[in-house]
Amino acid sequence: MNTAALVVPWIVLSPLIGLIVNLAFGGRFKGTTGGWIATAAVAISFGIAVTLGVTLMQAHYVTSLVDMPILHDWITIPSAGVYIPWQFRVDTLSVVMMLIVTGVGTLIHIYSIGYMRHDERFTRFFIYLNLFIAFMLVLVTANSFLMLFVGWEGVGLCSFLLIGFWFDRQRGEGWRNSNAARKAFIVNRIGDFGLMLAIFLIFWTFGTLSFTTPDSKGVFDLAQQWIAAGNHVVLFGNVNIPFSTALTLITLFMLVGVTGKSAQIPLFVWLPDAMAGPTPVSALIHAATMVTAGVYLVTRSAILFDAAPFTAGLMTVIGAATALYAGFIAVGQWDIKKVLAYSTVSQLGFMVAAAGLGSYTAAMFHLMTHAFFKGLLFLAAGSVIHGIEHAHHALQHGEGDHDAHDAHADDHAVGDVHPVADDQLHDSHTATNTPVAAPPEEVVFDAQDMRNMGGLRKRMPVTYWTYLIGTLALSGIFPLAGFWSKDDILASAVSRAGIFGYLALAMLLVAAFFTAFYMWRQIRYVFLGDARSPAAANANESEPLMTVPLMVLAVLAVFGGLINLPDTPLIRQLGLRYDSLNHWLMHSVPNLPEVPFSLLLAIFALAVALGGLALANIVYGRANPLTNRGRDPLQARPETRNAFRLSSAKLFADEINNRFIVEPFQRLSGFLSGPVDRGGIDLGFMRIGSGVEWAAARLRTVQTGYVRTYTFTMVIGVLLVLFLLLFPLLRQLAGG
Repeated sequence: MNTAALVVPWIVLSPLIGLIVNLAFGGRFKGTTGGWIATAAVAISFGIAVTLGVTLMQAHYVTSLVDMPILHDWITIPSAGVYIPWQFRVDTLSVVMMLIVTGVGTLIHIYSIGYMRHDERFTRFFIYLNLFIAFMLVLVTANSFLMLFVGWEGVGLCSFLLIGFWFDRQRGEGWRNSNAARKAFIVNRIGDFGLMLAIFLIFWTFGTLSFTTPDSKGVFDLAQQWIAAGNHVVLFGNVNIPFSTALTLITLFMLVGVTGKSAQIPLFVWLPDAMAGPTPVSALIHAATMVTAGVYLVTRSAILFDAAPFTAGLMTVIGAATALYAGFIAVGQWDIKKVLAYSTVSQLGFMVAAAGLGSYTAAMFHLMTHAFFKGLLFLAAGSVIHGIEHAHHALQHGEGDHDAHDAHADDHAVGDVHPVADDQLHDSHTATNTPVAAPPEEVVFDAQDMRNMGGLRKRMPVTYWTYLIGTLALSGIFPLAGFWSKDDILASAVSRAGIFGYLALAMLLVAAFFTAFYMWRQIRYVFLGDARSPAAANANESEPLMTVPLMVLAVLAVFGGLINLPDTPLIRQLGLRYDSLNHWLMHSVPNLPEVPFSLLLAIFALAVALGGLALANIVYGRANPLTNRGRDPLQARPETRNAFRLSSAKLFADEINNRFIVEPFQRLSGFLSGPVDRGGIDLGFMRIGSGVEWAAARLRTVQTGYVRTYTFTMVIGVLLVLFLLLFPLLRQLAGG
């Protein structure tokens, strides 16, 4: 038995064991013991992923299919020829995803121990985190669409539990958090329905749901054979349709699932509201797990998408449009996490566009680097919120209560929750340590509103420098990781001939400009200039449990681009490895195109990013970026006021959804639950019940209480039964 067969089941079982231990004994643990158990469980999975990667190289990248011993015959219907085992797939693509999920997941677990230390449901939080990691690992290690769907639904469930984790907060926060969780769950169900239809069509078309099988009868095996045949037809009922048409339908339904899980237009609306969960949850969802599932699904199904050019073109346009759309919205947000949330939607658009262009290596490369710098940015944002809340609590209740404070009781999630009013913010602060008048008591302090920050560079130096690295990497500044992965996507758009490629290139370049602009705007508001609240003026750096993961992710954000350097004369001359990720993935993703490096395009893209940084520095480069009335400079300028208003209002996406989807659905629900349900269905059953009650009242008079009456009734009944049994015989004798 090879190494993969021995250890791969344990990559999923390890976090499951961790959550079972916490579930069974968590109530007896003291301090942070439950968090360390959960962290150790994920760290073991990371070690297994590394082992599988090394084993795969030693085996010359040959794919291993490993059955789960207990679930070997997971779904078997011999009469229908259905055999779907619970089977793990170990290949270069799955190992990449295992490393990302468990590696970044381990760092987020460590960070969470410090961040959630004082939460009353500390152990429950880590149970949910372990479950999240386990389901994501099921998704990426599956060798069938059905097993993948189990993981797909599992991460949806965990996102619901974690986004709404603080459902019982005071001042209305609990309602906002639970509503955000329900919104994520419902919107994802729309996407999941599309994926379910795709799975049904796959089974109908191929007669199996396994990706590949030893006898070459899997979905991808048959697809390659039928594509090569060219004239294969598929029988749907009594209708024969070309195989290419069947693939188009399958991939279109898959695309619906991708738009839901990876937050693309029009199903992106759930992801910004997912900020309702604790900040480590935001990092986990946005960097290492759930939202990457759609990109992984497309890459895993590359054979199908390559043979469906219409779907690929549509996916390219959707991805590029999402990148541009979300990038524009991020410019006008005040919530530090909301900016990063819309940034995630935008960067997912880059990945989806790359996959639509057929450059799956570029999509996975950006997925990997994005996990590094977006995980870093979210955790650093949590460090900022943590520091601001501690300082605010200390100022309100005295230094003696500082360490006992629940560090995130005000970790608001959905929208700008009670921000400080514009007319309460002034440009009068001249030094970071200058005391600032506290807002009126009736105004709830929002520790996530960037208008309450400023001057944190000196107060939180580790958080600042790591956040700066993440910002530059996300903006695509040379030589950080984001530069290489984003350039790979742009080069893919150029290398693809046709209108889709050039249209995607134009939109992605503008989106890249927005990225640099809003990220430097955030740097100016949060870390530079003067403090704009007493809390910001008195914030302190977070503890090592939180800052060490930031430093590790910062290193990855700097050097992560070395994983897939382009093939250029200079790279060859320096003796560096090039196209490493492409060479790695080609063993599991067939027909990967080699995207030529364009120095001119790389320089132009870098200039666009630098231009965005420079413009943001010009607009916000003051001790207090806000105007005298507490407004954003773009809001104060007549030529940009309307654009900023649209950006701040999120292009009225929620209002449009409420007007045309939510409200009509609620009216329909009211009608169905009123006249139809209560007036029709319920009334009908109530009438039946009334009839039974009437009959029972009449029959009740038969109950006399006398034994002789009951005996007589029984005798009559017996005679009647005998008569019914003997009547056919008597009739036959009389006839004879």
